[in-house]
Amino acid sequence: MEIERLQKEITALKREKKAHDAQNRLFEIFITLARSSKEEHVLNVTMQKALDIVARLSDAEKGSLFLLDTNGVVTDSILTRDQIRGEKRSSLIGKVIDKGLAGWVKKNLSSGLVTDTKTDTRWLALPKQSYSVRSAFAVPVLRHDTLFGIITLMHSLPSHFDQASVDSIQQAADQMAIAIENAKLYKKLEQSKVLLENAKQSIEKYSKALNDELEKGKKIQKDFLPRYLPEVKNCDISSYFHSALQLSGDFYDMFELPDNHIGFVIGDVSDKGVGSALFMALTRSLLRIFSGSFNTENGFDNFTDLNKKFLPKNALKAVFLTNEYIAKEHCEEGMFVTLFFGIIDLLTGKIFYINGGHEPVLVIGKNGIKQSLKTTGPALGPIQGATYGIETIQLETGDILFGYTDGVTEARSETRDFYTRARLEAIINKGLGGSAEAFLEAIKIDLFSFIGNAPQADDITMLAAKWHL
Repeated sequence: MEIERLQKEITALKREKKAHDAQNRLFEIFITLARSSKEEHVLNVTMQKALDIVARLSDAEKGSLFLLDTNGVVTDSILTRDQIRGEKRSSLIGKVIDKGLAGWVKKNLSSGLVTDTKTDTRWLALPKQSYSVRSAFAVPVLRHDTLFGIITLMHSLPSHFDQASVDSIQQAADQMAIAIENAKLYKKLEQSKVLLENAKQSIEKYSKALNDELEKGKKIQKDFLPRYLPEVKNCDISSYFHSALQLSGDFYDMFELPDNHIGFVIGDVSDKGVGSALFMALTRSLLRIFSGSFNTENGFDNFTDLNKKFLPKNALKAVFLTNEYIAKEHCEEGMFVTLFFGIIDLLTGKIFYINGGHEPVLVIGKNGIKQSLKTTGPALGPIQGATYGIETIQLETGDILFGYTDGVTEARSETRDFYTRARLEAIINKGLGGSAEAFLEAIKIDLFSFIGNAPQADDITMLAAKWHL
């Protein structure tokens, strides 16, 4: 009895050693494949090696290995049945996993031994099979008590396999399951990498197309801004514009009006991007049309008196008309625009203006800021029927009319500090002589020195007109 017990223990130890050797060999193969950048089929090769190893352990001639998902559906398979391909392969797998020995194992979650296929109903004989199978067995591959796969091994002689063969391969299969599962996860990882790469390429392609369209939009938008500021008598004009994005909501404009007058406009649409750019273009166009910039002999008589003399106060009604249109037609978008619209009489230096919720426009003399032209009405868009007061000022020789958007005062440094209106006014009050262009250049230098390498948060727009008479 003692000898028999020892023999059983030795047999069990040998079986366990074979199982561990099989597992270690498979792990070595898997690691080698995973490290090889040229190997694209790690799971298939690992499955094939696993099948080869258990076939050698059991002295089997043929075999198959199915991997299943949690729903019991075959996800991957290795067959030695003449390397069947395509629809025939799928049909064969479906029959075997449904009615064959593998199907019995799937249903019972236990190994099945067929000593003679001619007498065991669990064996499914296939038509036109090119080789003979007389004995076979199948074992479940379990991971965490869940069916992970099924190994089937076959031989052309009856009774070739016994229960010891089944136990040995079952133990080996359980050990090898870890390596196969890792290979399966590796396959998913590789598939994810491919999908990510494809998604990345699609995003890059879409991003490039979108960027190209935005660049076109940026060019079109620039065309809405005056390419060249008008050269007029008694007034030196300059501007600066720098958008935070490809499409901006800031705008400025200077355009000639009848009877030696010029329009001076600076504005800022809420938000940024495509919507604000379109809103900007609409607002600018409406102001030009309603103010009489496109005046003809047959139109816009409401901007003149009976003697056909241009009246700035009538032209400034363009602000009211623009607000009415926006408030009526585009109120649902919830967008609005702040703007300063002034009309300069180029013969006298008198300015008629409306400030619709915009930053104060400054009048700057030789000793610094003389006046701050604050709001005379609300921003355009939110309120239909809003009223706008018209104010007047008189420019003196050397005075500069300076308008800007909040992208100047709210610009941030690398330490997230704001530039502030106080800093802007301080540098102006130090005295910035020279032309309108030199005036803006001095502010720009100080502003961008303050910003440093910090990202630009908002559009920056400045407009200046220096009176000479």
